[in-house]
Amino acid sequence: MKIHLDHYDKQILQILQEDGSITNSNLAKRINLSPSACLARTKNLKEAGIIKKFATILDNEALGMGVFAFTTVNISPLNKESIDAFVATIEKMPEVLECYTLTGTATFLLKIVAKDIHDYGRFIIDKVTNISGVNSVESNIVIATNKLEYTLPLE
Repeated sequence: MKIHLDHYDKQILQILQEDGSITNSNLAKRINLSPSACLARTKNLKEAGIIKKFATILDNEALGMGVFAFTTVNISPLNKESIDAFVATIEKMPEVLECYTLTGTATFLLKIVAKDIHDYGRFIIDKVTNISGVNSVESNIVIATNKLEYTLPLE
C-alpha cells in the first residue's frame, strides 16, 4: 500500500533519518510546524509503518567486532517449511545482523558480525552448518566499507 507523503512528512522523515534523537520541539522548529502538529504527523508516520523504529547505530570496530561477512547459504529441501525453520533459527543468532531470502543461485544472504576471522569461522562451522537443511555456505569477508548509508532518498 503506497501512502502519500506531503512536504512536511518528507521533511520529518529526512530529519529523523539524519538524527533520530532530535526532540519533537526542535524538529517542529526546523520544519516550521507547531510541536503538536509535528508530533501528530510523526505518530501517524509510525502507525502507518513508514517509521519502523528508532535506533542507535554503534561502531562495530570500537566494540571489538572487526569482521563483517556477507554469507550465502543454500538449503535443501527448498520448501516453505525448510525456509521457515531456517529463518526461525537464524533469528535467534545475534551474530546475524540481517537475513534475506533470495532468488537466484543462493537461498539466503546473511550479514554476519564477528570479533575476528577465527570467531567468524567458528560461528559458521559450529552454528550455521549445523542448521538442519544447510547444504552449502559461501562467505565474502568485507575488507573495506566504501559506502554505508542509512537514509532512504525521499524524492
